[in-house]
Amino acid sequence: MKYLQDYRENPLIKQYLEKIRKTVSQPWSIMEICGGQTHSLLKNGIIDQLPQDLTMIHGPGCPVCVTPEKMIDKAISLCLDHDVVICSFGDMIRVPGSTMSLMEAKALGAAVKVVYSPMEAVKLASQDPSKEFVFFAVGFETTAPANALSVLKAAESQLKNYSILTSHVLVPPAINALMMDPETSIDGFLAAGHVCTIMGWEEYIDLSDRFSMPIVITGFEPVDLLKGIYTTVSLLESGRNEVKNAYERAVQKEGNLNARDVITRVFQVNDAEWRGIGLIPKSGLEVREEYSFYDADHRFNIQLTSKEIKNNCIAGKILRGIKKPFECPEFGKKCTPNSPLGAPMVSSEGACAAYFHYVNQQIYEKP
Repeated sequence: MKYLQDYRENPLIKQYLEKIRKTVSQPWSIMEICGGQTHSLLKNGIIDQLPQDLTMIHGPGCPVCVTPEKMIDKAISLCLDHDVVICSFGDMIRVPGSTMSLMEAKALGAAVKVVYSPMEAVKLASQDPSKEFVFFAVGFETTAPANALSVLKAAESQLKNYSILTSHVLVPPAINALMMDPETSIDGFLAAGHVCTIMGWEEYIDLSDRFSMPIVITGFEPVDLLKGIYTTVSLLESGRNEVKNAYERAVQKEGNLNARDVITRVFQVNDAEWRGIGLIPKSGLEVREEYSFYDADHRFNIQLTSKEIKNNCIAGKILRGIKKPFECPEFGKKCTPNSPLGAPMVSSEGACAAYFHYVNQQIYEKP
């Protein structure tokens, strides 16, 4: 904790803020791709201290937020129709599917268990071979190694009652899709430090060159974020389109080779659906054929037709950085953390939840 405090209470915060103010000479829009970064920017009051010409745009880097309704519907079908125990992280069980959430399914008698890691789900399966256990494997590259390891562990132990329902997505294809979107206007990106800790940053070099924009890898504490913002602004002002690592204490160019190897052994790249965004080519991970026994989608042959949710939620525009949460007509009214209309109000990394908890809503109310 003392180590973290060095990045939260540090004279560098004021120094970076002053450097940013002195450097910005024209309007710039920077997207922080990760929802954890969004929460830190708002929780620590950083956005309010940035110059008016600098706009921070909140990206789709919230794994819970971008998990499509149909995947939640499949998880619900498994525990209601196939008598499967669904194991999931806590924030996932409150996200609405097309008809209900996993929490609502649990209230109907479904076996839904909150766990803290996929290996905990493997342990539960080994302790009770009479039941089928499925871990709801969602997330970006950050969580993929642990989910892959759970499959390898199950295979090694010859577990017959464990599998994963996979909804993994990848950051670089999402950046490509955002830059191709005619509704977005982004000058540079803050890349997610934890994703790059696993994958490195080589994939971002082509994106930076293709779209003539800087991409800066940064962390999540105030000093980290301000260093990343200052580096991005400096590159923009000097017209340099480069990839810079502003999170040196955690990220190396090649990433974590062991973690990347585990991902490659179990998963392969596929086209993936993103909630509120749509299909993004080669932006997801699916279980390889040799491990198909541990792929719940394949094993249980889940066939569903999800219904479109009809409400005033603008989660898609928020995830694409086109709108801010307070621009949603239901924000803080019909949509709250206790009664969410969309995933960004549920997740601990969702932009709507961040604004609800950390921003004075009255300043956004129209007279």
